[in-house]
Formats: sequence, C-alpha cells, structure tokens
Amino acid sequence: MMTTDIDDFAGRLKRRENGGMISAWVGTPDPFLVNHLSQEDFDAVVLDMQHGMWDMTAAAQGIALVRLAGKPAIARIPVGDFASASRLLDAGASAIIAPMINSADDARALVKATKYPPLGERSWGPSLAVNHFAIAPEDYLQRANSLTVTLAMIETRPALDAIDEILAVDGIDGVFIGPADLSIALSNGARLAPESAAIDQALEHALTRARAHGKLICAFGGDGDRAGRYLKLGLDLVIAGTETAQLRFGARTAIAAARKLAAS
Repeated sequence: MMTTDIDDFAGRLKRRENGGMISAWVGTPDPFLVNHLSQEDFDAVVLDMQHGMWDMTAAAQGIALVRLAGKPAIARIPVGDFASASRLLDAGASAIIAPMINSADDARALVKATKYPPLGERSWGPSLAVNHFAIAPEDYLQRANSLTVTLAMIETRPALDAIDEILAVDGIDGVFIGPADLSIALSNGARLAPESAAIDQALEHALTRARAHGKLICAFGGDGDRAGRYLKLGLDLVIAGTETAQLRFGARTAIAAARKLAAS
C-alpha cells in the first residue's frame, strides 16, 4: 500500500473499496503490538484512547508506526475530549472516532475541533501531520478537511433519536455505531447484547439515514463473523474484534489443538 493510499483514506471509504474496510482495534499502548497488527491485512488500525490505556505521546508514536506500515491510523478519543482530537490529527491520524455524540450540538463541538474554517475552528499546529502527509503547510490547510474523517459514535437512545440531526451537521463525515453501549441503552441497562435483534434493527436504521445524507457508516464488530455481516449489510468500515480478544482466541485455539493432539 502506497502513501497515496493512506492519504486517500476518506476517498477509499466512500468508494467502499473491496466491499468495505476492516480495521484492527488496539487498546494496549504497546508499539510492538501495533507493529505486529499493522503488518496484517487490515485496512486501518484504531488506537482506542477511550477504554484503552493510550496517552498522547504513546498515541503519536502508534500513529507513526501504523503509517510506517502503510496503513491509515484512526484514534478514538475519550468522551468529550475534543482537544485531544485536534492533537491526534496534528500527529497524523487519518480519522477521529468520538464517543457519546448525543445531539447536533455535540456534533458541532466535535467539528469545531477537527475541521479548519470554514467548517470548524481547528487550531493550526500540524507539524507531524505535514511531515506524514508530505505536503506543504499551505496545501495541508487547504486539503485537511477532506483528507481527514470525523466520525460521531451513535451508542445511546438520544443519539439514535437524533441521528438525522447529527448527520446533517456539516463536517461530520459519518457515524460509528457502538453496539455494546447501544444495547445497554436500548434495554435501559438490563443487558449487554451487542448481537441482538434490537441492535440489528438500529443498525439498519442508521445505515438508511447515513445513506440518505450521503455520509459514511461504520461499526464495531465483536469478531470476524459479525464484522463480515456488517460489511455484507453495506457498512463502510468495521472492526473485527479487539486485539486482546484476538490474542486470547489465538492462545485458546493453540492450546486446544495441542491438548487434542496429545490426547489422541
């Protein structure tokens, strides 16, 4: 994958190349782990700063490693931490996922931090981003709003109710469905059911609304099967599970195979 593929991340998402993208998801702030996953056939790598342990310095290093492997880096910021969104874009992130965007006002606040005027109020200081994208500062200023992707997470009942208003905000490039939190919200805290019929119905509604607005839709899938179903449904980017789930699944699979052979 050439550098131009990284820089055309937004365009590739919109074109749904290869039937949509599959991204790794890393919450463990370890450069070796990021390096290993970046070498696999993922289309992108998400660094999760909401529930993961990344700080800004480690995230900037992680972004550089992902880009060095020829992949776009995506960062999920902590709830309401829009200042971090700007800094992560300055560090060269290709996209920002913002959790708990529950209203058009929340969406507008996110756009202020992630887009330059006239869309937003992002402050100037993309020293690492300019180096990563290998373009002049003036060119970056003119192109940054289209080079980077701003995704609002839909994971509460108010967010689902306001999805049209959120998608209508200029500068919001799309939505990212969080099935776990959404299942808790829709059941009023009764259960964690990210693969329930209620979530499938909500996802199909979100897909319809995103397409009506001409915008992207992405989602977290707990494993490869779920991610594949989301792609088949028509989503633009999906997650095929966390790095910790994949690590433990691989370990369990190897142990079971060894025990089975030893007992035969």
